Amino acid sequence: MMAKAPVSKSRSLLRSVEERALSKRMEEKQVPYLPKDCFSNILVRLPIESLPSTRLVCKPWYKLMNSSIFIDAHLQRSEAVLIFLTPMVRRDEYLHPFSSRPVLQEKPNTFSVEVNLLRLESGPLFHQQVIDPRRKFFIQFMEIKDGKTKTGEFDITCLGGIKASCNGLILLENKLKKGRMVVLNPVTRKLTELPLGTLSQPHRESYGFAFSDSTSEYKVIHLFDDELRYINCEILNVGTRTWRPVNGPNFGLISWFGYKPVSAMGALHWVPHINDSDYIVSLQLETEKFHTIHLPKSYRIHDGFIEMGGSLCFVSHSEEMLQIDVWKLKGLSGEGWTKQHSITTGCILDMVPLFGMRKTEELVFKREEDRSLYAYDFQLQVMRKIEMETPLSRCYMPHVNSLVSWCPKDLSEDGDY
Repeated sequence: MMAKAPVSKSRSLLRSVEERALSKRMEEKQVPYLPKDCFSNILVRLPIESLPSTRLVCKPWYKLMNSSIFIDAHLQRSEAVLIFLTPMVRRDEYLHPFSSRPVLQEKPNTFSVEVNLLRLESGPLFHQQVIDPRRKFFIQFMEIKDGKTKTGEFDITCLGGIKASCNGLILLENKLKKGRMVVLNPVTRKLTELPLGTLSQPHRESYGFAFSDSTSEYKVIHLFDDELRYINCEILNVGTRTWRPVNGPNFGLISWFGYKPVSAMGALHWVPHINDSDYIVSLQLETEKFHTIHLPKSYRIHDGFIEMGGSLCFVSHSEEMLQIDVWKLKGLSGEGWTKQHSITTGCILDMVPLFGMRKTEELVFKREEDRSLYAYDFQLQVMRKIEMETPLSRCYMPHVNSLVSWCPKDLSEDGDY
């Protein structure tokens, strides 16, 4: 009798294994198989804040969401936002420490740009206490949806200002080292420190940041003038991390660096003067040569240039007719401009164009008087005031949240997953 017990236990174990296998086969029949393209189509629609954690769910999802195909698809679907800096401790709060106004607090998982730069140099040391919180800024963004703004958080702090933005990457000042820059993706929190270029006074230089389609490289362009007022130029490919000099624009073409360049149509475009400019100065990313493009009318102080639908658009005010015209550049080789739209409703003279929405046919403006926002719907031909959750920061720029990296595309990542 005692000898039969092990046999009975083995049969019971075998029966249990068979039942589990049968149950698994039944589940597989009930749950349909989802193709890889279907998974990708679902994941690419997730909100940007959930993507970093979602790609850690399993290895196939991690490989999929790190592939260049998925990253490009997500970038194309992403809506434009405004990225800006908010002081951690406002000036009136540390001048008046007993103020009842709330102070922005760092969360336990807050990412400090400077702390991580120090770790890259000296290993995993604790440097948080070295940085004065009164010098810190939170990197935030403002999205516009259904006629309202909403402030988004990256939970990232930094000391330096944002110089430029391109495809979700931002160019930041490195306040730990004078003249240095940092490239950062606020969503993935990946960053790289750039080598030192030519030192210049902030009001006598301009930085541009753009993607070259011909070489699939991100380029940082640095314009600066010398004592004789000649404009010099140096370019850095982020992948190779080496500055190299190129011929700058001709003498006298640019007199002011106050306007940030706009990237569109494979070139960077600068407004050369504060007011009454009859041309723009453009740098083609492929040839790395400067040339001028004449405007259909003189640029005035409330006009602006934006990238819209891949094209460079000149948004100009007509004071006589109280309307705003939108001109589209036909090409970079002297083809001229064509008037795409004339906005005749809701126009105010101090409306400055900020950016065009990527998913809807809308153009966003800011009023100089009170920094309020307006959106013009080209399809409905209606100008609407946007409900603002918080006041607009004084330092901001158009941006797109993405998973993009500055590294060259790794084609091996685009295989099976």
